[in-house]
Amino acid sequence: MAFRPLHDRVLVRRVAAEEKTAGGIIIPDSAKEKPQEGEVVAVGTGARAENGTITPLEVKEGDRILFGKWSGTEVKLNGEDLLIMKESDILGIITATAEARKAA
Repeated sequence: MAFRPLHDRVLVRRVAAEEKTAGGIIIPDSAKEKPQEGEVVAVGTGARAENGTITPLEVKEGDRILFGKWSGTEVKLNGEDLLIMKESDILGIITATAEARKAA
């Protein structure tokens, strides 16, 4: 993809919503909520402090994240619905990328 968010922003692809509950009940489309889980598609360079230094972002491309219900701005890129949000809107990382796991 030829898109890179600026500064401390992150481009996120929502993870598909569950079709069934844990008990096996099928959820109709009209009752589904948008998932609050996603995969990081692209990240900006980092937040710029007042003195000009750049603090790199903690999330990386490929990370699986949780974000707030009303977080981000919905955009359509290459026919795909994505979200752009600030890193501060991200609540946590569920699964780190394979590269991050190797480094840890």
